[in-house]
Amino acid sequence: MKASARNQFTGIVSEVLVGAVNAEVHISLKGGETIVASITKESVGALAIKDGIEITALVKAPQIIIVTDFGGYKFSARNQLQGTITQVKLGAVTAEIDIDTAGGNKIAVTVTNDSVDTLGLHEGQAATAIFKASAVILAVAR
Repeated sequence: MKASARNQFTGIVSEVLVGAVNAEVHISLKGGETIVASITKESVGALAIKDGIEITALVKAPQIIIVTDFGGYKFSARNQLQGTITQVKLGAVTAEIDIDTAGGNKIAVTVTNDSVDTLGLHEGQAATAIFKASAVILAVAR
């Protein structure tokens, strides 16, 4: 698949919870990590999403927030993937941060250069990539 979303996580659907309008799709990734997507009930039917199928979760890099210190707070974002920063690539205004998770998944995040400075982001640093279930777009092979 060719798509502009740099984050493309392929996994297996482990659970589908269908409500009156929306549905939650739980995707098991390699290494045991899970991504939760919130999509419409109509999309579940149109894509024939069910337990056990292979699926790809796409998340655009700007939709992801980097947390380096939770400071005792909890976040409402369902997806929280812990890892280590492997690259900090500064641009004119924004930077691309690459995070490798313990499960072997790679995450690309874009943040402002000010955020890089404020958080002191650097290679080898522990970081958690968080994003809301509504930021996840799902794709299935035909």
